[in-house]
Amino acid sequence: MKARQLLLAALHPRLPVEGQLPSLGGATGWLNSEPLTAAGLRGKVVLVDFWTYTCINWLRQLPYVRAWAQKYGDQGLAVVGVHTPEFEFERNFDNVRRAAKDMRVEYPVAIDSDYAIWRAFDNRYWPALYFVDAQGHVRHHQFGEGEYEQSEMIVQRLLAEAGNGGVGHELVSVDARGVEAAADWGSLGSPENYVGYERTENFASPGGAVLDRRRVYAFPARLRLNHWALSGDWTVERQATVLNEANGRIAYRFRARDLHLVMGPAARGTTARFRVLIDGQPPGAAHGIDVDDQGNGTVTEQRLYQLIRQPKPNADRRFEIEFLDSGVEAFAFTFG
Repeated sequence: MKARQLLLAALHPRLPVEGQLPSLGGATGWLNSEPLTAAGLRGKVVLVDFWTYTCINWLRQLPYVRAWAQKYGDQGLAVVGVHTPEFEFERNFDNVRRAAKDMRVEYPVAIDSDYAIWRAFDNRYWPALYFVDAQGHVRHHQFGEGEYEQSEMIVQRLLAEAGNGGVGHELVSVDARGVEAAADWGSLGSPENYVGYERTENFASPGGAVLDRRRVYAFPARLRLNHWALSGDWTVERQATVLNEANGRIAYRFRARDLHLVMGPAARGTTARFRVLIDGQPPGAAHGIDVDDQGNGTVTEQRLYQLIRQPKPNADRRFEIEFLDSGVEAFAFTFG
């Protein structure tokens, strides 16, 4: 047994029982499978993965869950995704189906738009992993991204307990790219922030936000780290901020390698052009996968867009996005 296996055994001489696998019967639909039940999964080791498709923390976890499903699927592991929405547009079944296809989520997914499975697990996090043994007992959980080696070793251990002697101890190796690449934790100095008034912080446009009514906003003379502001004709709503007239802008001073914005067209089937600047200039080599080196991009659907990925993260940077067309909803900034 390798050193890391010995370490896990020392830390967890016997993984505790945290309860029974709750019912999956509250799902409003399923992807990639007929409806699954806790009873029907008995005899398999089950990895339940709570996710929502715009969550950057889950997106960075996804390469590992995908790799575990592929490696251990024939050895007794059943990966079951539970998609529980954070934003209203993530309740739309077609949106989730499109996202799952684009992200190569091929294992079964329970659509949990009413939060029934979330409540059954008493879950609070995206992402969240629950490890279930072949007798239907929840034996471990992992909240948030990271701890991938320990998580895989627990899968191996539960498979071995179930009588699979050919699992081995080698761990998967992933080649995560784009939004799935691990964050640059050493340079990360900006937390997630929402754009709707329900959960936003550090809004800096003079006069503050007027809730649920149109207003013409302006940028402040100076923007402090992790503060943001609007310019142009916007409506600040509970979950999102909506652009009413073309050429509206959002500015954000951040410290991170990556900057993402969850956004989308306000009306299905429409698009909106935008342009990104960093410290007043086109991003060049610091552009994200959803813009070119001049900072040009197009909003086509409601999802997370990677706008900045810096080759060498610097100190504080001022980000601006200008929307050349109206009818855009912005939901949240995330960083990596």
